[in-house]
Amino acid sequence: MGKQGSRKAAILAGVLVWFGLVLGVPAQAQTVPVGSYNCPPFVIENDDKTYTGLSLTLWSKIAEKMGLSYEVSNHELEDLLDQVAQGQLALGVSCISITPEREAVLDFSHSFYETHLAIAVNPQGLGGVILNVLTNPKLWKVLGIAFLAAGIVGSIFYYLEHRQNDKLYSMKTRAGRLVEGFLLGLLFITKGPFNYYEFQTLTGRILTVMLAIFTTFFIASITAVLASTFTLGVLSSDISGPSDLAGKRVGAKLDSTAATYLSDKRIAHQTFEDLDGMMQALSQGSLDAVVADDAVLRYTIRQAQAEGTLQGLEVLPYRFSRQNYGLVMPNDSPHREALNQALLEVRQTPEWRQTLKEAFGP
Repeated sequence: MGKQGSRKAAILAGVLVWFGLVLGVPAQAQTVPVGSYNCPPFVIENDDKTYTGLSLTLWSKIAEKMGLSYEVSNHELEDLLDQVAQGQLALGVSCISITPEREAVLDFSHSFYETHLAIAVNPQGLGGVILNVLTNPKLWKVLGIAFLAAGIVGSIFYYLEHRQNDKLYSMKTRAGRLVEGFLLGLLFITKGPFNYYEFQTLTGRILTVMLAIFTTFFIASITAVLASTFTLGVLSSDISGPSDLAGKRVGAKLDSTAATYLSDKRIAHQTFEDLDGMMQALSQGSLDAVVADDAVLRYTIRQAQAEGTLQGLEVLPYRFSRQNYGLVMPNDSPHREALNQALLEVRQTPEWRQTLKEAFGP
């Protein structure tokens, strides 16, 4: 047997001994107990109480490489982590985020998937959209700046031109000419510079050329601010990111990293034991927002909408707080390297990349 074969044989023997020691029984007779919890598409509980999903597919490939037989049982997240920490389960497989708090009492494999936290909302109707536009503080700030700039520009041109330029200032009253001056400034700010020969004074013409540069950048900046403010998601909901969650009815999975994030940010929230119940609460209007892993939210909503449920729900484009998923083992595992080696081998295969593509798209 070559060096590579000897090394793999040694790793396999060590892993089998480890799994036996975890349970206190001979390794040869042991079926490895693996725990999971429902987290589509990583662990999916089927109608017949069997379990499938990306994480279990990954683990099955790893177990195949190691020659291990195993049995999967389903748990709530806290119970799953506790049983792995106590050695009652040899492995935890799901969408388990690697965190410093969990690393203190458990061992994790290398990350096999990276995602972020995201926010799902139930978009409002046309009336809500109009209200969101009218009450958006950025809109009023932009309008205030535009009107102030228009007033300044209009005042300058009024001072320079109103006695000599009957074409631009044709009103008989002073108030009328002031309004014309303001409208001139507003057109200048929003539309861009006039032809310099529209003005009678040399100072007005020079100022027109100088302001041409300023208004070009001003209009571009205003357009960029409005475009970023009034995206489709922002128009249809008054929540655009984590900073908007205060005072809202927010949901998160019990014992999840999303719940931990909300608690750390002192954002009041309601916790749910299962994802389906939480998403139904959002769909029915009992919640204003749900915070969870982006990959899980997008998959859940897409699958549900294909089946005719959770219609209208959407995930906001803003993502935050990176999450890395790993397989979880008892603390100080001497054989984490063996699992990581098999994990890295599986991750590099075309079959695994195709599995991810089928779940999440290109």
